[in-house]
Amino acid sequence: MTNSFKFTARGDRELVMIRVFDAPRHLVFDAWTKPALLKRWLGPRSWSMTVCEVDLKIGGTYRFVWRGADGSEMGMGGVYREIVPGERLAATETFDVPWYPGGALATTILVEHDGKTTATTTIRYELSEARDIAFKSGMERGAAESYDRLEELCAARGAGD
Repeated sequence: MTNSFKFTARGDRELVMIRVFDAPRHLVFDAWTKPALLKRWLGPRSWSMTVCEVDLKIGGTYRFVWRGADGSEMGMGGVYREIVPGERLAATETFDVPWYPGGALATTILVEHDGKTTATTTIRYELSEARDIAFKSGMERGAAESYDRLEELCAARGAGD
């Protein structure tokens, strides 16, 4: 398994997550945009995604809800701002119960080289305070675990799953 996850703060309002996946970018893009696949990787292993709605078009919305082992729920949603199939995806993000002030825009860029895809996700927060809260929240651990799950999913799909 490729374990090349990088999580860094950039400037005063951005977090950047980079991971190389041993899969062509069309598989990675599908996993980022198709509900049946999103439900299999997005979020920590101890949480299940109970709601996954995606209206993949500019101005379309998405909605995700996860449930923890203790029954607690976390929901979020947003609006797609940019979609370049197989290459780029940008969407706002707002949590049902805000854990940081303001909103954010997450932009994911996929670049393929020799059958491997580098996914770079930049989250730009409205406020520097929000970026600092997210950076210190444990988000790095959860994102790394999600990306491990995505790597597993891509390997299974590449093998014919």
